Amino acid sequence: MKVWILRHGEAQAHARTDAERNLTEHGRAEVLRSAAHLIDQPLGAIIASPYVRAQQTAQLVRDVLGFEPEICTVPWLTPDGDVQRVLEKLDTDTDDDVLLVSHQPLVGSLISFLQHGHQRQPQPMYTASLAELEGDFPLAGLMSLVDVKNP
Repeated sequence: MKVWILRHGEAQAHARTDAERNLTEHGRAEVLRSAAHLIDQPLGAIIASPYVRAQQTAQLVRDVLGFEPEICTVPWLTPDGDVQRVLEKLDTDTDDDVLLVSHQPLVGSLISFLQHGHQRQPQPMYTASLAELEGDFPLAGLMSLVDVKNP
């Protein structure tokens, strides 16, 4: 199984709330460069944070890939989400390769947790960075970080 983790593209510095920040034009371009790495990958699902910038990122990826299923929007992929909860959801809700679209600090902590079984060394993830993890199951310490691509 592969778990792809994509941090949203660059977003506006200000909006009425953090959740409402839109991608910038630069952020859209970053996402398109990262999405190109997912072409021909057998994704079973795109799961995204409900924040606007993550939804826009997921939709751009969906468009580039011509991905038919709808984006699955979940409340547990927000910036301060709990990595344990993410793993529980991945373990029970999916058997396919999956793309998670989320935010820092969650993405860096999640990658560390999947790879090392702890969050003491979060993976640096820039805007629109794409991490590829591989393993038999999405469990703490049981996945290998294959690559991180920065746009």
